[in-house]
Amino acid sequence: MTGSTTQTSQDLFAHCVQVFGGIPATSRRLGIDERAIRRFINGEKPIGDGLLDDTAKALSLLVAEAKAAESQIAAAKAD
Repeated sequence: MTGSTTQTSQDLFAHCVQVFGGIPATSRRLGIDERAIRRFINGEKPIGDGLLDDTAKALSLLVAEAKAAESQIAAAKAD
């Protein structure tokens, strides 16, 4: 990856960590050690396509879980 692409990947991954709810939550979702998550964010470890693919899949699962929770809340309010 080029320098700007690496920085973009770092920024994107850091944002995803925030969306997941922080480093511990990201660690659980991705099955990656918290120290590794920090190293990816800090640029100490390169962020490969596989990590980005896994992150995208985990985000899709999070969206599905959020939609299911939203539906349950709406159904409970309707009762």
